[in-house]
Amino acid sequence: MLEDILSLAQKQAEQAEVYEVRSASTPVSFEANRLKSLETKESHGVALRLVRNGRVGLASATDLRDQRRLVDAALAVAEFGAEARFHLPARADLTDVPVYDQAASDLSIEEMVASGQGIIDAVLRHNPDILCDAGISKSTTEQRTLNSEGGDASYRKTVMSAGISGTLTRGTDILTIYEDTAWCQRLSNIDDLAQRLIHSFELSRETVGISTCACPVVFTPKGVASVFVMSLQLALNGKTVLQGASPLGQRRGEEVLDRRLSLWDDGRVPFAPASGPCDDEGVPTGRTPLIEAGVVRNFIYDLQTAGLAGARSTGNGFRPLGALPSPSYTSLIFSEGDATLEEMIADVKDGVLIDQVMGAWAGNVISGDFSGNIHLGFKIENGRLVGRVKDCMVAGNVFEALGHGIAALGRPAVWEGGTIKLPPLYFGSLPISARG
Repeated sequence: MLEDILSLAQKQAEQAEVYEVRSASTPVSFEANRLKSLETKESHGVALRLVRNGRVGLASATDLRDQRRLVDAALAVAEFGAEARFHLPARADLTDVPVYDQAASDLSIEEMVASGQGIIDAVLRHNPDILCDAGISKSTTEQRTLNSEGGDASYRKTVMSAGISGTLTRGTDILTIYEDTAWCQRLSNIDDLAQRLIHSFELSRETVGISTCACPVVFTPKGVASVFVMSLQLALNGKTVLQGASPLGQRRGEEVLDRRLSLWDDGRVPFAPASGPCDDEGVPTGRTPLIEAGVVRNFIYDLQTAGLAGARSTGNGFRPLGALPSPSYTSLIFSEGDATLEEMIADVKDGVLIDQVMGAWAGNVISGDFSGNIHLGFKIENGRLVGRVKDCMVAGNVFEALGHGIAALGRPAVWEGGTIKLPPLYFGSLPISARG
């Protein structure tokens, strides 16, 4: 079928590409400690991208009985489409990247329900007053990209994810803590989510006051993800650079961050949820150094943005079925340092440990300015956690903090959400503001 669509498109276009996706997913959700829903969803669709008279047209369909209609729709869009600045890739030898696990695919709904209820029950045994929401899901995706230049790339992937949030209300104090994980293999550490949640609630038993000040701040990996990652992702995205909005766009080869910090995108990490042998354009994935020892080295590109920038695609062209590809990250990985989280805390005489931040981008995400509520944080006194802080905010600038403010880069780096691997960070001073 794909070959037929491609053949029809080639008769009227200079370049053509057919992208097919089949997926099946089974989400199981729990709300307020009880099973809420379970279902199985299946989808199948095809997108046709073509270039006619130098312009790009795109159309997609889930009903493929009328292939001519799909081609005509893409041709009609091409009359008003953007100028094509890319050449579709020829067939490439793709590296085998393991992202499919039969054990995950075979996981039964009964087993998923039992796992979800199991982590909720573990939390309730610790404290029956906690209200838990949870989710367990599995999905299998098959995709193929076929083009007029001989490119033909396909692979199959499984992803399993699990998450839990717990809410504890004590008078006017409402505390919600969450934990989640995702991987391409059947998860063997789901019970760890409950234990991490319980540990955080234990640390939160006592609340302590805090005053507005600039003080040492330690971020857990989850805290780093909620505050620092989005600005870096935008700044190192080739599309943002082309728009002239990236603060790092004109600084390739310059040292902009702490020399201890390196950052790269890697689409070939075995069983990472965003890994695969190729992107959605059939370009092989790989390891792209973005920051090396504080120096800007590269940006991520798809075919079109690479053509506009006079660069090469980095294998980061991804898309939903009905949209054109755009540069998107696979696995974003930060370098590790030497200090453990416990050693960082022990070094602080008077400061704050931050695990969850809400609304950090009330500032300006493009420029790196952040200002967010410390949703889960703890006061540090003389190297010890003495209680949870409330009604306070943290502020600063991502690039200034990562450039000149790091007191220690931590270890180990851990996965957050299955797509970002990052360590704890310790800053010598950041502004903390408290209510009242």
